[in-house]
Amino acid sequence: MCLKYPLSALAMALVLSGCVSSKGLHTEGQALDAANLHSEQTVAGTALSPAAWPKSDWWNALGDRQLDSLIREALQSSPDLQVADARARQASAAVVAANANRQPTIDGNASVTRSRLSRRDDPAGQGERYSTLRELSVNGSYTFDLWGGERAAWEAALGRARASEVDRKAAELTIAANVTRAYNQLGQAYVMLDLAEQDLKRTRGMLDLAQRRVSAGLDSEFQLQQTQSLEAASEAQLTAAKQSVESAQIRLAVLLGKGPDRGASITRPQLIAPQAMALPSQLPAELIGRRPDLVAARWRVEAASKDIESSRTNFYPNLNLVVAAGTDALLGDALFGAPSRFFNIGPALSLPIFDGGRRRADLASRNADYDLAIAQYNQTLVNALGDIGDSISRLRSLKQQIQEQQRARDIAQASFDIAMQRYGAGIGSYLDALSVEQQLLQADRQLASLATERIDTAVLLMQALGGGFEPSPDTPTLQPGPRATSDR
Repeated sequence: MCLKYPLSALAMALVLSGCVSSKGLHTEGQALDAANLHSEQTVAGTALSPAAWPKSDWWNALGDRQLDSLIREALQSSPDLQVADARARQASAAVVAANANRQPTIDGNASVTRSRLSRRDDPAGQGERYSTLRELSVNGSYTFDLWGGERAAWEAALGRARASEVDRKAAELTIAANVTRAYNQLGQAYVMLDLAEQDLKRTRGMLDLAQRRVSAGLDSEFQLQQTQSLEAASEAQLTAAKQSVESAQIRLAVLLGKGPDRGASITRPQLIAPQAMALPSQLPAELIGRRPDLVAARWRVEAASKDIESSRTNFYPNLNLVVAAGTDALLGDALFGAPSRFFNIGPALSLPIFDGGRRRADLASRNADYDLAIAQYNQTLVNALGDIGDSISRLRSLKQQIQEQQRARDIAQASFDIAMQRYGAGIGSYLDALSVEQQLLQADRQLASLATERIDTAVLLMQALGGGFEPSPDTPTLQPGPRATSDR
């Protein structure tokens, strides 16, 4: 069959479809212009370079082979990365499904039906007759994508799949950074263990000296008991320091995706030294292409834009084609004979006239999804620059704090040595020696904490800069300002 007046029918369809209109629906989200997010004052005084980005294996610059091995182990067995892989496969399957909607469908059917006719259904009025119906058929249908809605839906699914692939890179970066930070915390736990052992050694030296002074009649039992109490407290600190090492090992084992026993086989980390690092000369502009979470956000904005295009096509007429052919015969007739053959073909024009606002609600939802994607992109961009600025500021401050704390620690060590000499010679105060010993212990712990924090902040800066991520050439770009919309 065919349409007698296809052009007239299409024109009438377009007129009637005006009853369901998308006019007045639009997006409101506006992408931020990275050039307007200034960071010049924050990075002033920091070395700048046109190509100052971390390498993909940035942790190798820290110079610890065990750390490199642990990160590679985590990238192979971390459950977090397995979750990212599964989500990427889900998104890829959605792309295949969306592309399948653009293709024609063809189904084959074969059936044999055995029937017994009642007297009412028997044309001869006798009843008790049997018949066997055999049928073979091929059915097909195809929806013409007149307005590109199916293609836009496929492109939207493809954009979400690309975002999921980039999310996997972001997961790899997060895992590498978390393992490095946990490894650094394990190193600090060992340093604190060393300090606890040194403190106990110093305390026992004071106790030995106090016992000799009591024996010589220079000190009272009260002072000896104070020193014994100090020794017990130092032993408790040593026990706690050993437990902190075990906890740090277990946390690291969890990040590797292994059981807690895996942590016991991790040897003591080397002392990681933060590397001198340069920053890109055009930080905001370069950042949007070098951080995986920002690139993923851009893909999601692109996908949301395609969803809007797909939703808009639901307001316009569409053309479907349905075909069927086969053979249908009773037992005794030739199954493939000319009388048994059949076919039909039916083009159908569909157009929206009244739907109670469903299509408008769907388009409004897609517009909101786009605005949400833009807002999330803007938030990610602003947070990224904030992370970098905060890391740079903290690194500068920590460098100065470490220098000042080192001087304080050296002074405390010298004071302790003098106090112990005076106390041993019988001309110094016990309380002075005890006070200076506690100052030295506190200075050592503070210096170790600052060094650990400096390394941790350097790792966070590596992560904030994208960790060596390289985007694909087809990554979409976002134009600042409102998205252009149009009603067909």
